[in-house]
Amino acid sequence: MLFYNPRTAYVQMTIMSANTTSVSIRRFTRSDLAAALAIQTKVYPTFLVENEASFASRLDAAMPYCLAASANGQLAGYLLAHGWQRSAPPPLGTPLKEVGATEVLFIHDLAVASAGQGIGVGRRLVDHAVELAVRDGLMSAELVAVEGATGFWHAMGFAALTTTPQIAAKLAAYGREATLMGRGIG
Repeated sequence: MLFYNPRTAYVQMTIMSANTTSVSIRRFTRSDLAAALAIQTKVYPTFLVENEASFASRLDAAMPYCLAASANGQLAGYLLAHGWQRSAPPPLGTPLKEVGATEVLFIHDLAVASAGQGIGVGRRLVDHAVELAVRDGLMSAELVAVEGATGFWHAMGFAALTTTPQIAAKLAAYGREATLMGRGIG
């Protein structure tokens, strides 16, 4: 079921999974930070865990597409995404500063808690952010796949992008398996 909230201009989506778990997708708010940071700590290796200032700066970016998924009253997953420049992944662990024009939907972070796994939370968060970005006129999306996630992103239509030495240097902070990926969305 979709519910439009005119105050936030976001559609709230409630999904019933096969095991009758109700999942609600909504705009990520600052009140979600503590729970999201806890999920981040559980699902990522220490070198990928970002501090609260860096994490929260995504909420203030131009064209934020930060979403939260709740199941049974708890945060089941989140997506941090925002408008950004093409082929210019932001440095990991650094609060965002406005830099140039918004050209792509940049998916910075997708994490799903154990309570949200196996019921399509990750895919639904991404699909919803893409719908919002397309509505705002964005035509492509980019991300940095980490820790063996290229298969997941490939299944969502993303492909590896050509990188320059400057991009490769940024990707090094994301880990050995970091891959810049992109796809058309509009």
